[in-house]
Amino acid sequence: MTYAITQTCCSDATCVAVCPVNCIHPTPEERAFGSTEMLYIDPRSCIDCGACADACPVDAIFPVDSLSGSQQEYAAINATYFEDQVPQPAGDSPNFHVWGAPEFKRVLPADFAPIRVAIVGTGPAGMYAAQDLLLHTGAEVTLVDRLPVAGGLVRYGVAPDHPATKKAGDAFARFHMHPRVRMHLGVEVGKDVTAEELAAHHDAVIYAVGASFDRRLGIPGEDLPGSISATAFVAWYNAHPEVAADAVDLSAERVIVVGNGNVALDVARILVSDPETLAGTDIADHALAALRAGKVREVVLLGRRGPSDAAYTRSELLALKHLPGVELVVDDHDPRIGAGITGAGPKDKAADLKGVTRRAVDWSLPPAPGRRIVFRFHSAPSEVLGEDTVRAVRTTGTPEAREIPAGMLMRAVGYRGAPIAGLPFDEATGTVPHENGRVTGMPGTYVVGWIKRGPSGGIGANRTCAAETVGTLLSDAVDGALPAPARPAKAFQRLVRSRNRQVVDASGLAAIERAEVARGRREGRPRVKLATVAELVKSARSGRRLLPR
Repeated sequence: MTYAITQTCCSDATCVAVCPVNCIHPTPEERAFGSTEMLYIDPRSCIDCGACADACPVDAIFPVDSLSGSQQEYAAINATYFEDQVPQPAGDSPNFHVWGAPEFKRVLPADFAPIRVAIVGTGPAGMYAAQDLLLHTGAEVTLVDRLPVAGGLVRYGVAPDHPATKKAGDAFARFHMHPRVRMHLGVEVGKDVTAEELAAHHDAVIYAVGASFDRRLGIPGEDLPGSISATAFVAWYNAHPEVAADAVDLSAERVIVVGNGNVALDVARILVSDPETLAGTDIADHALAALRAGKVREVVLLGRRGPSDAAYTRSELLALKHLPGVELVVDDHDPRIGAGITGAGPKDKAADLKGVTRRAVDWSLPPAPGRRIVFRFHSAPSEVLGEDTVRAVRTTGTPEAREIPAGMLMRAVGYRGAPIAGLPFDEATGTVPHENGRVTGMPGTYVVGWIKRGPSGGIGANRTCAAETVGTLLSDAVDGALPAPARPAKAFQRLVRSRNRQVVDASGLAAIERAEVARGRREGRPRVKLATVAELVKSARSGRRLLPR
């Protein structure tokens, strides 16, 4: 028996570190790491020890003979990755995959003194950086977030029907109450405190603020009512406190989603899923009610390139193929589409569309009965039509200038970072200029995650990104290049609370967690999220228990 990695793989390589026979690839030392959709287990060299499954933070690894339903396909997906490799023992070792030479990229002196580091942002990037510092140094860490609850992308970016992916948050949560951590939630840098004040109280500051804005299409009619960003929709169904409960209108029968990345597939799946299935998740109450009352029956995914070049991962497409009660259709409007699918090899993602219904869709007709998702490749929006609201979208493709009637347009063409007060910013890339994580021209200031590298990679990609940034920071500390803090540690807490009386600390965060889980238990759900700042702050205060320090 062998193990296989499945859909929820986060690629943070925790599994690689514990494998005794080096059978999980690509590893962080290999060039392909970060460019593959997931990690893979070589079935010919796996020894069935289960160490990888025990270490996986998102429950993505299972014995092949226990895979059921849609997960069975992952046995072949893992094996296919290694099919061009002929297994040969590595020298005098019984292993089929050669171990690389050990590397010690960090060497800290024995007398390395603890440093104070502030991390702005409590999503995966920030928490991987915190984990690195807390586990490998004696650093004191200050966690700052503008929202009154921690989690970032894990809480507000992961679809509610992907509960295993959300488990990454459990691994991070153990550091919230770490004795060397101080937490200040609901504090916005640039509003409550300045970047200069934050730096004055710490040896170093790491910004992990992500890329929370959406990219625009730049076409006429884009700002009509009924045209929204996938960013807003994802935040809405995840109960983000900055998105109103009534921000999304689901009265249209057909929705057009521009883009075919994983976010586009996420929003399409949520729009056509059975609301009663979603009722068992942590989806926002207002979103569940709107989906139950909504009229959406068809989602059209517009992709400007062909099926072989689609931006989604194979695992997300496979999940769509097994969505109960939902038909998948490929609009066969262009001869390149059928040729690309038919001629696709086993490693080509277009091969996963074999067996999916292919036909030229008559867009003059209303959506057919039932629920379906239509892939329209080699097509892009050129204009949004309508007066008081979206009526149709004019697209490129064959036939040219085709108008597709729709009552909603959702753009899912990527995220973009926003400027941070007091830091340099590159408008072209939407990132902060840096060198290996060190902010250009600002000693003691660092970046990690999407604000550092742009909106690429999932949760696990932030682990290697954080390792690079923390490594740079520690190297600067050893070289004496960090500016000494001008104020004592406790002075920052006094400063923050003098500016903002609604700060949530670790005990308040624990109170929010208890309240949401208790509400979920009463309704048979994992949790029921508090959806406004007022609710979160009130819960943090009313359920607060003093934590040992």
